[in-house]
Formats: sequence, structure tokens, C-alpha cells
Amino acid sequence: MDVQIWTYLLIGISFAIYIGIAFYCRAVSTKEFYIAGAGVHPVLNGMATAADWMSAASFISMAGLISFMGYDGSVYLLGWTGGFVLLAVFVAPYLRKFGKFTIPDFVGERYGCNITRTIAILCVLFISFTYIAGQMRGVGLVFSRFLEVDINTGVIIGMVIVFFYAVLGGMKGITYTQVAQYCILIFAYMVPVFFISIQLTGNWIPQLGFGSVLMDGSGMHLLDKLDILNKDLGFHAYTTGSKSIIDIFFITATLMIGTAGLPHVIVRFFTVPKVKDARISVAYALLFISILYLTAPAVAAFARYNLINTVNQKQYQTMPDWFLKWEKTGLIKFDDKNNDNIINYEADKIKNELKVDRDIMVLATPEIVKLPNWVIALVVAGALAAALSTAAGLLLVISTVVSVDLCKTQLKWKLTEKKRAFDRTTCGYCSDNYCGFFWDIPT
Repeated sequence: MDVQIWTYLLIGISFAIYIGIAFYCRAVSTKEFYIAGAGVHPVLNGMATAADWMSAASFISMAGLISFMGYDGSVYLLGWTGGFVLLAVFVAPYLRKFGKFTIPDFVGERYGCNITRTIAILCVLFISFTYIAGQMRGVGLVFSRFLEVDINTGVIIGMVIVFFYAVLGGMKGITYTQVAQYCILIFAYMVPVFFISIQLTGNWIPQLGFGSVLMDGSGMHLLDKLDILNKDLGFHAYTTGSKSIIDIFFITATLMIGTAGLPHVIVRFFTVPKVKDARISVAYALLFISILYLTAPAVAAFARYNLINTVNQKQYQTMPDWFLKWEKTGLIKFDDKNNDNIINYEADKIKNELKVDRDIMVLATPEIVKLPNWVIALVVAGALAAALSTAAGLLLVISTVVSVDLCKTQLKWKLTEKKRAFDRTTCGYCSDNYCGFFWDIPT
């Protein structure tokens, strides 16, 4: 079967799994809708948290950034991973102990001021909408290439799917859907890099492969060869980078602090029965996240090496199908400045004739190295899983902030349980029969 059929097949199967899980695990109470009944096993919650954390930025963009930035790209690995540690150690457990589920409610109670609560609501909504836009851009990018539809159409398809299973299942459905999405995205990320590592170095472990000797007869290590290729093209050496230590330190710190406040990740620590379980799920989440993050540098190095060898100083007419198909999306462009039909790829902006969107590197590399069609389609399904898992978590955060923090707390709307969710429950903290949102969560 060709790539198109495999793509439709695997995407169809994965979407059917997500919707099926959401329907089977659909929420039947407000407690299940907002915090999954506070009864998710720590291991499963760790997988769901990892899927929530590893968005399209982690799956698609991170390796693409590193492939172009080289050593400088390590700031994203350090910053995003460190941000999760910062969140898990210094924020989430104490927020859970405080007994407040949303960030605006915590801020409002902590400072006893509605102004700070309002500011927190606006910040959460701004962050969530901004972040969800990025996820949908990733969905549109994938659909535009592999389903051959317009990017805007791809975004709409993705949003319909997310909206359906998020509204149907609530946090309970999203949690178990994210478990499935983690399994799909990590499998889709690891399978092609195993193939490529064996193909280039003969070592099936990618973390060791990208530091091994190439099998092209040159006797050179992959990273040494990348350094030479980059320098020949006018770029800085791949393994040394161009940023100072102080720049790396402050960029990493900024990324850590920024990602530590992601609202859709914070809420995951309320879906387990106790604070102890929240800490355990953090450990599992770090383990599950590290599988992808420790592999990303190898993916980046392989992608960079294969791209340069495939396109630089090659006749445009001899470019393989993958190049022409990505060119149709506008994410890779060839501008023949000297009309010789030869692609000149170099650092000099005046002489350079090739423009490559960094986000295509993970998706295009399996095609570049001519992996089996089912592997190419699997990467597509994994990218969609990463984007949709984060989008679903953000969508639930937005609905929670609007329905509870804004409508109930700030605007004082007396919404019945039937209007707000599914059942009537007296709040364990404020004894408000109209609340039905916060419960006595064991600490």
C-alpha cells in the first residue's frame, strides 16, 4: 500500500480508539468531568501527564530546532525538561495540598483578592488559547502534507475530533485517551529512529548510534561528519554552537519558569487519589517523558545529516517525490537564483537557494531515508496524537476557567448542576449547593 492509504488507515484507527475510549470512559458526574473522579492510578496518570506535556512542540518542533541549531538547541531539552521538574517539585504538590483545583481559585484564595483572581483568569485563558493555537498548527501541517488538504481544513478536522471526545468524556475520558495517545506517539517516535540508526551506523540504539562511526566507508563519526558539513556550508559547528554559557543559562531558566506554569499539566495532579500518588505519578511521568527527550538529539542529528546529503548540490529535476510534495505545502522552497537548476544550500542568505521549515524535519526524515510506507504513516499518527492530547487538556482547562472561575465565582451566576455538568454535589469546601465543583480530596 502507498503512503496515502497507510496514513488514512492508521489515522482512522487511532481516531476510532480515541473516540471509543472517550465514549466508554465518559464522565457521568461533575467530579469525573473536571478531575476524573480523583481515582486514576499513578502509572496511568504518569502516562497521561507525559502525553499532556509532550505536545506537537516536543514531537515535531524540538528535534527540528536541534537539527538546525545543533548544540545551541540543547536549551530546549534542558528548559522543557527542567520546567516539568520545577512544576512537579515546587508547584503541583503544594497546590494540591492547598485544596484548590484551578490556578485562579488558588491565587484568589491565597491573596484574598478578586483582582488577582481576575488577572489569573485572563492569564490562564491567554496561555491556553496561545498554546492550543500551536497544537492546531501542528495538526494542520500534518494534514496538509499527508492528507493533501488545506492547512485550515486540517485545523478544523483536528478541532472537531478534540471537541467531540473532550466534551463527551471530560477529564476522565481525556485521561484514558491520553494514555492511548502516549503509547501511539512514543511508538511512532521510536520506530523510525531505530531504523535510521541501524541504516547509518549499524547501531540499533539511537542514543549510541548518533555518536558512532558511519557505515559509508569514511570511517568518521556521525557528529564529526556533521561538524564538517556544517562548516563547509558556512554554518557553525554542529557540536559547539554559537551561544555563550550565560545565554544558555538564562534561556534555559526562562523556558523552565515559563513551562512550569502550564495550566493543563497542573490539573493532572488532581486526578489521583492522594498527594502521595501525585508525587508517584510525577516520577512515572518523568520516566515516560525522558524516553522521547533522550532520543530527540539523535533524531535531530540523523535528520540534519540526511537532509544535507540529499539536497545540497543536487539537480532540482532529480529531487525525490518527498521534496516535491513538501514543496507543494510551502514548507520547503527552492529559489533558483542563478538559474542552474542546482540546489545551493548554505548559510549565506544571498547565495542560499533553499528554505526549509524546521517543523518538517521529524515528519520528512522517514521519507528522505526511504523507510517503509507504514513507518511514514505511523509518524503522522504519532504527531497527531501529540498535538491532540495537549489540545484536549487545554480545552478542558479553558472550559473549567470559564464555567467555574469566571461564571460562578466572578460573575456569581447560579448555574444548576444540570446546566454546568451532570450531577448535584455539595462542595466540600464552601458548602455551596450550586458549586458542585470542589470536593474533599484526600491529602
